Amino acid sequence: MNLLERVEKALDNIRPYLETDGGNVKVLEITEDNVVKLELLGSCSSCPMSIMTFKAGIEEAIRKAVPEITSIQAVNITAMA
Repeated sequence: MNLLERVEKALDNIRPYLETDGGNVKVLEITEDNVVKLELLGSCSSCPMSIMTFKAGIEEAIRKAVPEITSIQAVNITAMA
């Protein structure tokens, strides 16, 4: 299984929780230096809790399943004050 397949499998474990709230996540790319770039979809892209969901849910799931990933970035998270 390649990196993308492993990342997608990790995300599949948390997608049901995201979908419950009308959201999802999409892998845009995995760079040569093992950085995963994600896009939050649906309600996840504008939810004030999206940063916490990203850190505690999405990032944690990927790091646990694919330890060689060096960084995980969401291209569309906006910092909420």
